[in-house]
Amino acid sequence: MAPTTSLDEARELLRQFPVADGHNDLPWALREQVRYDLDARDLATDQSAHLHTDLPRLRAGGVGAQFWSVYVRSDLPEPVPATLEQIDCVQQLIARHPADLKAALTAADMEAARGEGRLASLMGAEGGHSIASSLATLRALYALGVRYMTLTHNDNIPWADSATDEPGVGGLSAFGREVVREMNREGMLVDLSHVAPTTMRDALDTTVAPVIFSHSSSRAVCDHPRNIPDDVLERLPANGGVAMVTFVPKFVLQAAVDWTAAADENMREHGFHPLDTTSEAMKVHRAFEDAHPRPVATAATVADHLDHMREAAGIDHIGIGGDYDGTAFTPDDLHDVSGYPNLIAELLSRGWSKPDLAKLTWQNTVRVLGAAEDVARDERSRRGPSNATLAQLDG
Repeated sequence: MAPTTSLDEARELLRQFPVADGHNDLPWALREQVRYDLDARDLATDQSAHLHTDLPRLRAGGVGAQFWSVYVRSDLPEPVPATLEQIDCVQQLIARHPADLKAALTAADMEAARGEGRLASLMGAEGGHSIASSLATLRALYALGVRYMTLTHNDNIPWADSATDEPGVGGLSAFGREVVREMNREGMLVDLSHVAPTTMRDALDTTVAPVIFSHSSSRAVCDHPRNIPDDVLERLPANGGVAMVTFVPKFVLQAAVDWTAAADENMREHGFHPLDTTSEAMKVHRAFEDAHPRPVATAATVADHLDHMREAAGIDHIGIGGDYDGTAFTPDDLHDVSGYPNLIAELLSRGWSKPDLAKLTWQNTVRVLGAAEDVARDERSRRGPSNATLAQLDG
């Protein structure tokens, strides 16, 4: 635990420049646990028995903006309607809690919410399967408020390779590059978390707007395929993008990588998906952990990644994407969304300046969304929407 003085300084900084977090899977948790029954998971009250996220803990954590993930599993037979249900969940949450949450579509909206003391609520789609290889569906998601799309999740899609699947098209296909161009035209941020390094590089070669990594850490610090290689981090200054460190222990702590592989296999043996966080699945997780103690990550572990990512990409190109409610386990002093001050206090103890921390928590994320808006205005002035199809471009 950080000294009281450091925590007080961290909380004061977050009052001025709150965390703009790149990724929270609350909508999926609400779908899985209570099928969107928001009375059963009232975020205005303590939900620590069920969730990493509720409004009191978001306030305690100094969160000022949140990209809510509208993720759906890639093996669902109809991912598009499921994605629409996720979007509807976020819209219901905003309508239910107007004193605390404010819908945000632009960088200006984020700043307006901060000025009002409300949490700017944005949306990000996690996985290109959510558009079913349709550029019209991509545009429809943007019209509904989605402001980034992760090109893949854990599995390849027909036009892009995932970090955790076997090579398919070798990065981005011709249609995949058209998806990136259309995202640029719309103003939707290209999110490169979950994608293979080949896909990262192809996207950076194609995009004319800054990219983000909504929840990824450094591969040099922890050699997991979900993390970002240094050569990609080093390209962010030229691109203008932002890499948002994640807190997931199996992505930030090397000892947790092997442990997680064994835990995932145990889940499969018991008939559960490794990412299942229902109460029944968590009982299986906890029994495994009782027999095989889990390697423990901390705020210092995450700070090690940020130190390296800052060195590789620069202070203007890093941010935070905790992945709360999308992971079974969290670092010891970053248990839930109330824990961000512990990370900021750790960075203060390492000599990070307050202006640099303001960039990390708030300013970089606001800037990158605003830059995508600027690119979109220019792109729309020069060309209309693309109606290309997967069959036309990839055969």
